[in-house]
Amino acid sequence: MNNRSSSQTSLRDRFPELGEMRGRYAEAFIGNRRDEVKAYLLIAALISLYGFGLYYVGFTPMMLINGFGKFGIVVKAMMPPDPGSWDNAIVFMRGVIETLAMAFFGTICAAFLALPFGFLAARNIVSNSIIHHAVRRFLDIIRGIDTLIWALIWVGVVGLGPFAGVLAIITSDFGAFGKLFSEAIEAADQKPVEGIVASGGSRLESIRFGIIPQILPVLLGQVLYFFESNTRTTTIIGIVGAGGIGLYLTETIRTYLWEETSFIIMLVLVTVAAIDFISSKLRVAIIGSRPV
Repeated sequence: MNNRSSSQTSLRDRFPELGEMRGRYAEAFIGNRRDEVKAYLLIAALISLYGFGLYYVGFTPMMLINGFGKFGIVVKAMMPPDPGSWDNAIVFMRGVIETLAMAFFGTICAAFLALPFGFLAARNIVSNSIIHHAVRRFLDIIRGIDTLIWALIWVGVVGLGPFAGVLAIITSDFGAFGKLFSEAIEAADQKPVEGIVASGGSRLESIRFGIIPQILPVLLGQVLYFFESNTRTTTIIGIVGAGGIGLYLTETIRTYLWEETSFIIMLVLVTVAAIDFISSKLRVAIIGSRPV
């Protein structure tokens, strides 16, 4: 308390005009205190809401402790990773290759299909508000459905197999790419476009030579990131019968073949790490070599 009072006294001595300012601008100081009270009340409300959420889902500390104990037993059963036989290892590697193919073709097809919709959803390209909002809401609906749900839908339509997985990735990424592409187009500098139009160029030429060179590195970087992400996603949708390594992962978990499960997980982790390394190098090369 002595230290606090001495510090307050020293502040008054060093800034004698502080009291005068408080009296002259009392409303400003009151406003700051009100903002602080509102911030504390908001934090308290969020903490209370979080606590109620834990209570609502039935969370208890003992549940977490017991869960960690069981998880440790499963991890111990997974060691060491073992495919069981050389034939199984080949089958699992083929599953990983199938997963990569699904992620690659799904991502590329979704990007090409979403590009024209990205232009239609951009305000600086389409001035008609009806078309603009209609395309935006259409993209929101498509990307509002998770990839796993699309996989279940396409499995019911075309049957089991990797083709359903590719269609699920195309459908899900189509909406996401459309939104991201439209935002990149809207963020493009309009000065090159205005210069091309002023020099007699058409609207199509202004898009081709004024906007696309600016956004192309950004779009390529987004496509590379989605390919990396879809490699993990394809593993999940394989669980519902959409092909890939997920089918084998589900089977090994269901039959409690934990060593084979850990071998598959290790393959997926190595594959994702390799793709992450390669795509990061490509993103630096693409974005770093051209102006964004």
